[in-house]
Amino acid sequence: MKSAPSLTLSFFFLFAITAINFALSFADPSEKVLDSQEIPVSSNAKYYILPFFSGPEGGGIAVGLAGNSTCPVTVLQTTDESDRGQAVTFAQGSSSGAIFTQKALDIAFVDKPLCASSSKWVVVSDDFPEKWVGIGNARDHPGKKILTGSFNIQRFDTGYKLVFCDSSTTCFSIGRHDDVKGRRLVLTNKPFQVSFNKERTHPSL
Repeated sequence: MKSAPSLTLSFFFLFAITAINFALSFADPSEKVLDSQEIPVSSNAKYYILPFFSGPEGGGIAVGLAGNSTCPVTVLQTTDESDRGQAVTFAQGSSSGAIFTQKALDIAFVDKPLCASSSKWVVVSDDFPEKWVGIGNARDHPGKKILTGSFNIQRFDTGYKLVFCDSSTTCFSIGRHDDVKGRRLVLTNKPFQVSFNKERTHPSL
């Protein structure tokens, strides 16, 4: 008679483990991000973020002027398809090496404007129609709100998309919004499909 509770408890644990495994089997697993040459993206290299499809889509991602700012602290897509934009680096925590999808990461331009406090990407909220991507910190965006959260990379169609997840774990795709001074990167439900082109180093002659 005393074995009944033990059997019930064993059945409960067996059911719980089966349910967890079943859920995990349908989860979208994290994987290594690949560059345009199908080589894993690394935190030790520099990359250009480009449209997955070249042509009218425009060029690469760079930092520039927008709104009433006198310092180029807005992340924009260049309109010239031949313009690769500016190189960035990716970092995930304190580790170095391969970059994985769906994991929080920092994105920063390799070259920082002298007038900016940092080249690290942030999301800014002001009177612009959508929340937009900039660089720096609150000092670089006076009177505006810097959102708390983190970026990540996710698979999208045949390429990738950039995503921002706020402190409440609500995630937004990053797309584009045409502005008078350029095409801003913004939080939207229309993702911008991108690829990552590694900056090649040329040996000295």
